[in-house]
Amino acid sequence: MLQRQVGRLGHLSSVVMFGAASLGSVSQEEADASISYALQHGVNHFDTAASYGEAEVRMGPWMPRIRNDIFLATKTGERSREQAKAQIHRSLERLQTDSVDLIQLHAVGTIEELDKCTAKGGALEALLEAKEEGIVKAIGITGHGHLAPVTHLEALRRFPFDTVLLPLNYYLYSLPEYRQPFDELVEEAGRQQTAVRVIKAIAKGPWGEQQQRSYATWYEPFDSQDIIDACVHFVLSFPGISGFASAGDIHLFPRIVDAVERFGGMSDEEAMRILSAISGYSSPFGSPTSIA
Repeated sequence: MLQRQVGRLGHLSSVVMFGAASLGSVSQEEADASISYALQHGVNHFDTAASYGEAEVRMGPWMPRIRNDIFLATKTGERSREQAKAQIHRSLERLQTDSVDLIQLHAVGTIEELDKCTAKGGALEALLEAKEEGIVKAIGITGHGHLAPVTHLEALRRFPFDTVLLPLNYYLYSLPEYRQPFDELVEEAGRQQTAVRVIKAIAKGPWGEQQQRSYATWYEPFDSQDIIDACVHFVLSFPGISGFASAGDIHLFPRIVDAVERFGGMSDEEAMRILSAISGYSSPFGSPTSIA
């Protein structure tokens, strides 16, 4: 399994992170099988969140056995200090551990949300307090939507976050309005030694209104191996990216791991040929005209 360093944290992480949103609504047996598969294939970075249904609960029984062998990250979507503090402690209880390697402000995709988190009495204060107490080791920020790169660039001006996590795929990067701030963010993150990690690598676009949803993801994912291979090749070809989170469905995870294990076997030209020929490829967040 290919590994890359997580910014200034120094941890050598598997480039594919186990995206625990996939465990939100599955049985413990299904979760156990998926976690076991990840470990067997060298995945040592697990990314979850308080809002991912029962994900933290499903991961909890594993922690006494594997906690020292993995990088464990979770998130809080709360915006006030007190609520975020309570949620962090609840996450630790659910995960059956006394600390996490990374706590992240969740779904901060606009300046308005960033303002709430960084205001006096905001959630960032709870994360700093948790770090002082030793129950979290590092602090990050995540965001969805077309404004995430702009928002995270501003976030790094306000606070030296250890990690950022935001969307990237071939379609989003083809939009000049997304590409420019994304590149600026990667450049600034490089200066600060902040790890850039990405999501939505294999997102095709929104589900159609009448379309049968065959996966647990809130967006329609690619599921053919050749396209997944090309999507993974695209995001891992960015030298400034330390890794990407797998899609939120346990059935897609083995195909993503397979693509990572074969990374390097596809040329840039072949990946571009596949991705540029896809019909119906679009942003999972709707019309790109919403990009400011």
